[in-house]
Amino acid sequence: MATAGKVIKCRAAVAWEPSKPLVMEEIEVAPPQAHEIRIKIVATGVCHTDLYHLFEGKHKDGFPCVLGHEGAGIVESVGSEVTKFNPGDKVIPLFISQCGECRFCKSPKTNLCEKGWASDRYDVMSESDTRFTCKGKKVLQFMGTSTFSEYTVVNEIAVAKIHPSAPLDKVCLLGCGVATGYGAALNTAKVEPGSTCAVFGLGAVGLAAVMGCKNAGAKRIIAIDINPTKYEKAKVFGATEFVNPKDHNKPISQVLSEMTNGGVDFSLECVGSVAVMRSALESCVKGWGVSVLVGWTDMDDFAARPIQLIAGRTWKGSLFGGFKSKDGVPKLVNEYLEKKVKLDEFVTHNMTLAQVNDAIQLMKTGDCIRSVLSVALQ
Repeated sequence: MATAGKVIKCRAAVAWEPSKPLVMEEIEVAPPQAHEIRIKIVATGVCHTDLYHLFEGKHKDGFPCVLGHEGAGIVESVGSEVTKFNPGDKVIPLFISQCGECRFCKSPKTNLCEKGWASDRYDVMSESDTRFTCKGKKVLQFMGTSTFSEYTVVNEIAVAKIHPSAPLDKVCLLGCGVATGYGAALNTAKVEPGSTCAVFGLGAVGLAAVMGCKNAGAKRIIAIDINPTKYEKAKVFGATEFVNPKDHNKPISQVLSEMTNGGVDFSLECVGSVAVMRSALESCVKGWGVSVLVGWTDMDDFAARPIQLIAGRTWKGSLFGGFKSKDGVPKLVNEYLEKKVKLDEFVTHNMTLAQVNDAIQLMKTGDCIRSVLSVALQ
């Protein structure tokens, strides 16, 4: 491409400081260095983790930055040493890397990787090194991806090449939310056929967890949310029952215990609330119940009574649904193309990058499942 090796000036939504609206700016995106790929972002979802960094985490050293980590695009150019990607490839940038060489990548027990932004900067949620500048200032790349920009530069260990026929405005959701919830049910909880499951929180991650429970063969899938308008959507993904905690004057764990003869086999917390995490654990049946923490937060300690675990329950965490990123995402894209995984049904709003603050507001109020922003023309 004519832009290869040159600085690209493009539009991006910049978060200059915490708790403030994003600002559409012209930024400069430097060419990719060794082992890096510059990607034209075509579409991106708006995920709660973007809001978490902006409104909850608010780490002063994490700004200014370009948010967004649930995108899909086309390779514009590659840096030296890159051999497996070419300009024109359709790709999904990944907030979890897979170098293939570290002890975590070599272990089948985890999808973590020792390289990439996440190795030691979880609180700031970005590496100190960046290819972005704006108005002469360094702008950080959120979670190593920054998909709220027409162009971004990502390390090749954090990019997945996907099927050339994949619609980028749908498969972008596999960059975070859908893969996270779906994999939490299949890979982390290991939901079993005929089992009873409870999913707490019916945003995109929770609905994807419902879909995972259904595809794993669960018999009962109880969807839990304080917003009753979410139930019809949950049914589309396989929920069999709906419980609104506000309809009951006793703890939700007690309600579920009475519904299920002592508790569910599997519960998935998809909110990011430590209080809900405890409720999800306490909703599990003693002896073998498994509860999985899926919602992202690092703000509070969580607590439980030791007897909950001594009695045989298991409490687990799940990051990116347990998928090894570069291996798992292309397979999920293929499963979508084969109609084994739903994606279209998650998208409630299609907007432009310039409307990003409207999309953020929709997510804050719970009036959307996923807003997908068109970023650059394909």
